[in-house]
Amino acid sequence: MSSSKDLRKKVLRAFVMVTMKPGTSEEIVRSRKIKGVKMANSVLGRFDAVIVIEAGSLDELKKIIYEMVEQHPNVIHTETLISIFHPPINTS
Repeated sequence: MSSSKDLRKKVLRAFVMVTMKPGTSEEIVRSRKIKGVKMANSVLGRFDAVIVIEAGSLDELKKIIYEMVEQHPNVIHTETLISIFHPPINTS
């Protein structure tokens, strides 16, 4: 099996949609400083923020989500979507 087809070596990517207490979405965006958080943006619409996390395993992903979201006092609700496919990063 070629390395490009070996799913055990793929990074897991999750999109976490977050509902915050009013006026506090900036706080969760500061989570970019947490290892594994690739992007965290305030958004308009049903959710207040969207966070993109990458991890090497489900356990690592769970730990990052817990550290960043579950322990945050202004988080009301989250919805996590785990990506089942994403194209490889082109390094050329």
